[in-house]
Amino acid sequence: MSRLATAPGPRPGGRILADALAVHDVDTIFGVPGESYLAVLDGLYRYRDRIRFVVCRQEGGASFMADAYAKLTGKPGVVMVTRGPGATNASIGVHAAFQDSVPMVLFIGQVGTGFVDREAFQEIDYRRMFGQMAKWVAQIDRVERIPEYVAHAFQAATSGRMGPVVLALPEDVLACSAEVADTACHAPVRASPGAAQVERLAAMLARARRPLVLLGGTGWTQAACADLRTFVEANRLPVACTFRFQDLFDNRHPQYIGDVGIGVNPKLAARLQAADLVLAIGPRLGEMTTSGYSLLEAPRPRQELVHVHPGIEELGSVYQADLMIASGMPEIASALAGVRVDSAAWADQAALGRAEYEAWQARPPIYAGAGIEPALDLWQLVQTLKRLLPADAILTNGAGNFATWANRFWPYAGLRTLLSSTSGSMGYGVPAAVAAAIACPERTVVCFAGDGDFLMNGQELATAAQYEAGLVVIVFDNGMYGTIRMHQEREYPARVLGTTLANPDFAKYGEAFGGFGVRVERTEDFEAAMAAALAHAREARRPALVHLRVDPQAITPNATLDAIRVGG
Repeated sequence: MSRLATAPGPRPGGRILADALAVHDVDTIFGVPGESYLAVLDGLYRYRDRIRFVVCRQEGGASFMADAYAKLTGKPGVVMVTRGPGATNASIGVHAAFQDSVPMVLFIGQVGTGFVDREAFQEIDYRRMFGQMAKWVAQIDRVERIPEYVAHAFQAATSGRMGPVVLALPEDVLACSAEVADTACHAPVRASPGAAQVERLAAMLARARRPLVLLGGTGWTQAACADLRTFVEANRLPVACTFRFQDLFDNRHPQYIGDVGIGVNPKLAARLQAADLVLAIGPRLGEMTTSGYSLLEAPRPRQELVHVHPGIEELGSVYQADLMIASGMPEIASALAGVRVDSAAWADQAALGRAEYEAWQARPPIYAGAGIEPALDLWQLVQTLKRLLPADAILTNGAGNFATWANRFWPYAGLRTLLSSTSGSMGYGVPAAVAAAIACPERTVVCFAGDGDFLMNGQELATAAQYEAGLVVIVFDNGMYGTIRMHQEREYPARVLGTTLANPDFAKYGEAFGGFGVRVERTEDFEAAMAAALAHAREARRPALVHLRVDPQAITPNATLDAIRVGG
């Protein structure tokens, strides 16, 4: 297309905005309608066969869907919500996107410019509200500047360290008309490593005796993952992934040694601490990844550290690495693909780390010494899923101890097979699964959800039914907010308050949306139930729900609730 399109004549603001979204190659918008931006919906009407507006049931679900869509497709997720309550509901997804460096553009209806600063109906100053959780927050006060602001928003969201951008749309500006040209489509800008930096990295690697590669972050592509694999295979390097980014490297590969984050394998933690060189490619090296900044001491780690990250502002912000490289993931992976050093000094390290990882995958002795044999063995359930699901199945989850069973025991086969959030947001899994099933209807989508987690956004099964999104939700029902109960029992043994839940019949809840629901209480019943749920999701293109009645004692793979209480 030309650098600058010809102005098509006077257009109302809502139409100008819709045209701008088309210019920036938007094909899907997640949102909840509101009177504050009806002019935009009217502008989108002419694009109804090109831009899909997914009507969600709550703005938090919509923003989570946009986050998941961006992770899955590599394109910025787009959200539209109304002012006030719509914006506050959507903020949870903005925070999640910020912490995960996910490109997102949130459009919020706003009061008319003549009402600003009067505490008008549902008025909020969005610059103040979102200032700490977005890359850029602005309000478009002149109709002729809509194309400029939208171009800026997409450029900011997708360049450098990616992240969410918020644009407020005053109602009267959307109704005004102007004659203004459209812009060109945004073009994401990423830094590249310099030749001298790559040479220094290679020299540091050649001197090492116990190197370890740690992968994480966003901005990866299939080609980048393939280039990175070439690098680690050629140099026989052990590879670990960071919390919620296990899909950056095939977990079945002999050089994959596990994930670093919550519930880390103690032997992997020890291996990371004993490394003399850590190549951290992509991760932000936050609290979860570093186990409270203990695996890597801040600000100067004991290990020699190479930190590669897209955002120059992130480098050196916590860790003073020995080599800091500002780079996009495709750029650094391409540069490393040709690096070769003598790897004889650590030739056995990947195999040793792999053996420790495989031992960590064995059935955990959770009930040993407790005299309990569970009716529903969650480890065995994951083994069953390995037989039933294709390797490229997309698994999603929100926050809670239930996610440990997928986090630890499921073998993620490669990029875009995991959709989750590092921010600890409950309620993420169901909207993420809905977005995945809408965006990739040909793939199998399975959501792991806790009972408390599920009911934070379970209403989005209505969205799944409306858009014929076939997905399966597995609800782990132990009648409590399990993670909080675990901490409560450890810190304040037997003084339980505020963590018990009274739940509905989740199987019937699933059926209520025209879907499929089944309740499972015994291990031997799970395979048939799950197979039926998968068939329904695939053939009927409707959501299916498998309700697991879980023993509250199965709080983690390593310890029962009673053991934690006694230990506390």
